[in-house]
Amino acid sequence: MRTTMVAGNWKMHNTIQESVALATAIKKETAHAACEVVLAPPFTALYSVGAAIKGSNVSLAAQNIFYEDKGAYTGEIAPSMLKDAGCTYVIIGHSERRKYFHERDEDVNLKVKKVLATGLKPIVCVGETEEEREKGVTEFVVGIQVKKALHGIESLDNIVIAYEPVWAIGTGKVATPIEAEEVHRFIRGVLGDTHGSSNKNVRILYGGSVTPDNIEELIDMEDIDGALVGGASLKAETFTGIIAKVAEKR
Repeated sequence: MRTTMVAGNWKMHNTIQESVALATAIKKETAHAACEVVLAPPFTALYSVGAAIKGSNVSLAAQNIFYEDKGAYTGEIAPSMLKDAGCTYVIIGHSERRKYFHERDEDVNLKVKKVLATGLKPIVCVGETEEEREKGVTEFVVGIQVKKALHGIESLDNIVIAYEPVWAIGTGKVATPIEAEEVHRFIRGVLGDTHGSSNKNVRILYGGSVTPDNIEELIDMEDIDGALVGGASLKAETFTGIIAKVAEKR
């Protein structure tokens, strides 16, 4: 049985003080949650949030990483720095990184390899645009993203996949449970083709305008193992509402 996960991606929101207050409230409300909870604050708040959740069942994630250990890379952050700040997970390949910062599948692959080599765990984001879905090429696009992200990686043990249809992120639109399940099942099939039976142990999260109102039907699907949450993770009440519904289903 795969352990469900709810991860909150705070993106470019919250000061250090605001981040600690939110993390503390979430930690208190999820002390006995029967699923894994992950928080991804901005870089400036990583250490402080890590200290606030230390000893709890809440894990810390970074929103990005660079694939070199050190060097003259102004504005980037090394995996060892994230590990030192208390991170367990790193979000890689989010559609906003692909869109605004032109990250390629090859960059995602380099980052995944570096994260794993450092002892961290990647949450690898994949997903199609609205135009790609309308053209009927969702599986083609997502399949390439998954294969290229994991190229040359032997073990899937510490990898989490997040399917986030780009057209649903921050738009209020959300894939129907059937639509989401179809892509999740397809991703699991791709993993099976490349890595055999170990695909059954990989957690695949859904992301894209997730709320307490729609998560219940999504988590009912066989291949949906939780959620990567954006806007709804910025308020403790809505985020813990999502966690509660995920936890009671598995």
